[in-house]
Amino acid sequence: MTTIDDATTAAQQLIQFIRDEIPLAHTMDLHLGECSDDMLSLLAPLAPNVNDKGCAFGGSLVSLMTLSGWALVELALRRQGHDCDVFVAESTVRYLAPLWQDFRSESRLAAEADWATFFGTLNARGKARIEVDCVIPGEGGKPAATLNARFVAKRRG
Repeated sequence: MTTIDDATTAAQQLIQFIRDEIPLAHTMDLHLGECSDDMLSLLAPLAPNVNDKGCAFGGSLVSLMTLSGWALVELALRRQGHDCDVFVAESTVRYLAPLWQDFRSESRLAAEADWATFFGTLNARGKARIEVDCVIPGEGGKPAATLNARFVAKRRG
């Protein structure tokens, strides 16, 4: 049985791996926000992610959303003991409002996606895909940016 502390420790270890292995993630100064089986959030300060206008750089927003979606899938695979490579296969981003402060990305499975189908396909075929929705909350709780992405996991070896 996995405890909340074990799940948080695993998530923190994954985020440290991301910071160590992806120079952009280190430069963005991203950190773990919250995590559960169905949600993962990453935090980033504005200062290293600012554009020429003084608000959050669009490239940083899409990067944080992509990394939080990838981490959600990677963490689920690790919890189930799967050794897979995870790739973003396709994504659509929408920039809805500027952000003038530190920001976070919240990633969840898309409404039509579920872990049972994903893991069933992975066990049967050695690869599977799953759709993830990410949002960066803005003013008044309205989305500042959204990303819908399909991630593919492929068993190593």
